[in-house]
Amino acid sequence: MKDWLTILREEVAKTSMADVAAKLDYNNHTTISLVLKGTYPAKTDKVAAKVLETFARLTCPHTSIEITHAECRKLATSAVPTSSPQAMRHWRACQSCPNKGEQK
Repeated sequence: MKDWLTILREEVAKTSMADVAAKLDYNNHTTISLVLKGTYPAKTDKVAAKVLETFARLTCPHTSIEITHAECRKLATSAVPTSSPQAMRHWRACQSCPNKGEQK
């Protein structure tokens, strides 16, 4: 997987700092700007976690479809689905998935 700073740079290049900041739930693009310039005055671990959670993608071993970490976590931690056999198979696969251990 790409490192979080590379992912952040790519996302900003695709859209804008303001758009990326909004997707990361920051009020303005100042944080993104400072991180990209290497002048952010605090630790960047929280920014890194948000970038990975929001933009990093992984391939679901059950469906072979690329999804975000947030989508993966939502599936793995959801309530047991009882109305759909397909959803139940997916949920069961999530419980022993190697990606489940990567959840933040």
